[in-house]
Amino acid sequence: MRTLHADTGYLLYRLGLRSGQLFNAFLQESGLRLRHYALLRFLAAGDGVLQRELSERLGYDPSAIVGLVDDLEKLGFAERRPAPDDRRSRIVVLTEAGRAFLHGTDEASLHVTNELLAPLDPAERETLHTLLQRAAEAGLGGETRP
Repeated sequence: MRTLHADTGYLLYRLGLRSGQLFNAFLQESGLRLRHYALLRFLAAGDGVLQRELSERLGYDPSAIVGLVDDLEKLGFAERRPAPDDRRSRIVVLTEAGRAFLHGTDEASLHVTNELLAPLDPAERETLHTLLQRAAEAGLGGETRP
């Protein structure tokens, strides 16, 4: 019988939990969580996205998206605007304040990654990233990018 640490899925799960804990600790001061950060990063990659598409693209429950966008709007980091082609729909757009916040998180994100991957040399980190990205894109139907 295999040991628990022989299971790659379990190791990914544990590493993901630790990453979330470290990053949430950093974000705690701002009142945001990793889910908010993920949404902001997603929005930063484009010119806005329909709110109803966010749940599909990020894999979050639609009701969770409403709350996350509400939180980001209250902070001035995102805003809902009428969709250009359908005034009944809303697109969510990153604001300049949201961009500034993300810029301020770059160093913390790098710190978390460096702490998690300290045992790996730079080439191993690059290989790991490439392999994880390929697996994520295949497993999520290519939805890791906007």
